[in-house]
Amino acid sequence: MNNTMPDPAEPIGNVTIVKDFLPPVNQLVPKQKTVTITMEFTQKSIEFFKREAKRRNSSYQEMISNLVDAYAKQGKV
Repeated sequence: MNNTMPDPAEPIGNVTIVKDFLPPVNQLVPKQKTVTITMEFTQKSIEFFKREAKRRNSSYQEMISNLVDAYAKQGKV
C-alpha cells in the first residue's frame, strides 16, 4: 500500500495555461466611486498591498478595489 502524499506544488490532472490579464500593481492606484463592504483577507495579502501602496503613496484598499474591478471587467468580455 502506498501512503505517500502528492506534492502540493505539482498540478493535479490536466493543466490549462491562462493568459495573465491582471494589471500591473502601479495601475491599481486610480480613484473611483466606491461602496463600503466587509471582507476578510490573509495577513500576507494585506501586508503585500500595504507595502506596495506605501511605495506608491496610495491606499491599499483602493489597490485591492481596483484589482477586483480589473477582474470583473474581464468577466464582461
